Amino acid sequence: MALSINQFKSGVTILLEGTVYQIIETEHVKPAKGSAFVRTKLKNLRSGALLDRTFRGQDSAEEAFVEQRKLQYQYAQGDMYHFMDQENYDQLAISADVLGGSTKFLKDNLDVLGFFYKDQVLNVVIPNFIELTVAESEPGIKGDTSKSGNKPAKLETGATIMVPLFINPGDKIKVDTRNGTYVERAY
Repeated sequence: MALSINQFKSGVTILLEGTVYQIIETEHVKPAKGSAFVRTKLKNLRSGALLDRTFRGQDSAEEAFVEQRKLQYQYAQGDMYHFMDQENYDQLAISADVLGGSTKFLKDNLDVLGFFYKDQVLNVVIPNFIELTVAESEPGIKGDTSKSGNKPAKLETGATIMVPLFINPGDKIKVDTRNGTYVERAY
């Protein structure tokens, strides 16, 4: 179904030049002279790239029906990551290309959100914050509880991030998956 520019609003997904985009922001402009137009900020659901695009009054875009499904990470086999659809318990194999950098924070039984268009996976979004156990790190020094220094630590998923000096192997920490940084100790 074709959408006119009057139907553009945040959250709507459209198909533009064969690619699925989600409208992030819209600004409807009605100048004194000339026809109305809409300035939009679009997010490519496959790559996550942002695009600024202006649509004129006669323009339209095809609506894309994107389905969200709750998935649970099961295991990895080569470059394929296996998930279970939590609604119908189907098994899905998703390639590392689709998952991008989030593969380094996947742990068993992690709940994620999958975006599908015509039964093809567009993107998988993992939680912004997850708790992981430190697998390897230099031991902390007694009395060194300041945040003045950092050291590398390898997590249970294999990812390496910088943590404060007082973190020891076996400690549970909260990690921001968007940028791969230490947030706090998890108790």
